[in-house]
Amino acid sequence: MKVRHIAAAILAATFAASCGGPQTTTNKETGLKDAVGDKFLIGTALNVFQSSGQDTNAVKVVKKHFNAIVAENCMKMEEVHPSEDVYTFDKADQFIKFGEENGLTMTGHCLIWHSQCPEWFFVDKDGKQVSPEVLKQRMKDHIYTVAQHFKGKLKGWDVVNEAIVEDGSYRKSKFYEILGEEFIPLAFQYAHEADPDVELYYNDYGMDNEGRRNGVVKLIRTLKERGLRIDAVGMQGHMGMDYPKIEEFEKSMLAFAAEGVKVMITEWDMSALPTASRTANISDTVAFKKALNPYPDALPDSVSQVWNARMKQFFNLFEKHADIVDRVTAWGVSDGDSWKNGFPIRGRRDYPLLFDRNYQPKPFVSEIIKENQTSNK
Repeated sequence: MKVRHIAAAILAATFAASCGGPQTTTNKETGLKDAVGDKFLIGTALNVFQSSGQDTNAVKVVKKHFNAIVAENCMKMEEVHPSEDVYTFDKADQFIKFGEENGLTMTGHCLIWHSQCPEWFFVDKDGKQVSPEVLKQRMKDHIYTVAQHFKGKLKGWDVVNEAIVEDGSYRKSKFYEILGEEFIPLAFQYAHEADPDVELYYNDYGMDNEGRRNGVVKLIRTLKERGLRIDAVGMQGHMGMDYPKIEEFEKSMLAFAAEGVKVMITEWDMSALPTASRTANISDTVAFKKALNPYPDALPDSVSQVWNARMKQFFNLFEKHADIVDRVTAWGVSDGDSWKNGFPIRGRRDYPLLFDRNYQPKPFVSEIIKENQTSNK
C-alpha cells in the first residue's frame, strides 16, 4: 500500500513538472485516516448504495479517508429479521464483503433498539402483548442468530441503542414495558454468549446531558457488578451550532472512561442550520419553512467558517483524549447522504458531514491533513 502511494506521488509530480504546471507540496494520496494515524479509528456509516459499490464517488472517499465502517441501516432488526421465522442477510452480507475487500474495521449496528424494530417482536399471533418469557426467548434467538452469522467479522456490536433518557431513567420502550431494566443485561449476556470474542457497546445520543451521563455510568456499573462485559460507550455525535457544550461533552467522555470502558464518538455530524425554535409561528407556513431551510442553495462562507471551526474544536477534543477514544465515526460519507436533509420538512438542505456534496473534504478536514503533512516533514 505504501509503495503504491509513493509511486503515485512521484508520477503526479513528474507529470506536473513535464507540463510546466505548478508543483504543490500537497500529497494527493494522503487521507484523513493517514492524518489520524494510530490515535483512533476514523470511520463512516455506509448506506446500501455505497456498500454495494454503486455510489462510486463515495467508495473512492471511503477508500482514501476512512479505515472503519458501520452499516447505516442494513443490520437493524427490521432489515435482517422482518418476521419471526425469516432472516434476510443479503444487504448486510454485501456490507461485510465491502469491508473485507477494502481492509476496513467493521462495527455491527445494532442488536436491540426500540426504533426500527418490527411490531411482531412484541405481540403474539392474536396481536396481544407477549409475556416476559416469550420476549426473552425472542431476544435470545435474534441476538444469537445475528451475532453468530457475523461471528469473526466484526470488531464490536452496538448491543443496545438509545435506552436511557435525559433524566437518567429508562426509556419507556416495549422492551422496558415488558422486561423492565433486565432487558439490557440480558442483551449483553446473549451477545457475549453468541460471540465471546466480539466487543460489546452501549450507544446513545445527547451524551453531554448530565442526567443521561449519570444513567449510563450507573448502567456500566450494573453490568460489571453482574459479571457482564461492556467494552465501550458510543457517544452519538449529532451536534448543532449551539449544542452540545464542549465542556459537558468532555465531562461525559471522562466519566465513562473512569468506569473502565473505552469511548467511541459515533454518528458524528453537525447541522449547519439554526436550531429550530419551539416558539416559531407555525401558522405562517412559508416563514416557518424558510426559517428551517435558510440555505437551500449553498452555505454562506461566514456560516461555513464558524461550522468548520466548531468541528475542528471537537476533533481536537477527540485527539486530546486519544488515550480513551477508540473510534470516531461520521454518520454518512457526504452532505448529500445525511439523514438531516429533508427533516423535519421536505426539501430541507443541510451541510453536516466531513465531505460536501461534491465529495470534497471540508476545510477543517483539509486542515487536519495538512497539519499531519507538516508534522511529518
